[in-house]
Amino acid sequence: MTERWPFIHHVTFIASDLEASTRFYTAALKPLGVVGTAADGGAEFWEEELDTPSFGLYPAGDATVTRGAHIAFTARDRAAVDAFYAAALAAGGKSRHEPRVWPDYGAYCAFVDDPDGNNIEAVCKEQA
Repeated sequence: MTERWPFIHHVTFIASDLEASTRFYTAALKPLGVVGTAADGGAEFWEEELDTPSFGLYPAGDATVTRGAHIAFTARDRAAVDAFYAAALAAGGKSRHEPRVWPDYGAYCAFVDDPDGNNIEAVCKEQA
C-alpha cells in the first residue's frame, strides 16, 4: 500500500464542563488552523482542509472526566505556537511551559492546562 493516512484517526476527551472546554479549544486551536463545530451533543475539531485526524469533546454524564492526559497539536511555525499559547491563556488555560525551543525534541513548543487539567501542547518540529 502506498497511500499515507494519519497515524491516529481521532481522540476524544470527556469534559467536566463542555461549554468551558469548547470555548478553550476553539480559541486555543484556531491559531493552528483547527476549526470546530457542535456535534452529537459534543464538539469536534479538525484542520480546515481535512476531516482526520480529529479531536472531540463530550460531556461527562456518567462517564469519567478525562484528566491528566497529554495531547500535542502540530503548529506550522513558531508564530502559531506563540499564538496558541496566548489564545489558550486568554481562554482560561493555565501555563505549564511558555513557548521555547526544546533541543531534546528538535522542536519549538508551548504547554498549557485545559479546564480539566489536561496537558495541551502546540509543537513545531524544526531541523537540528
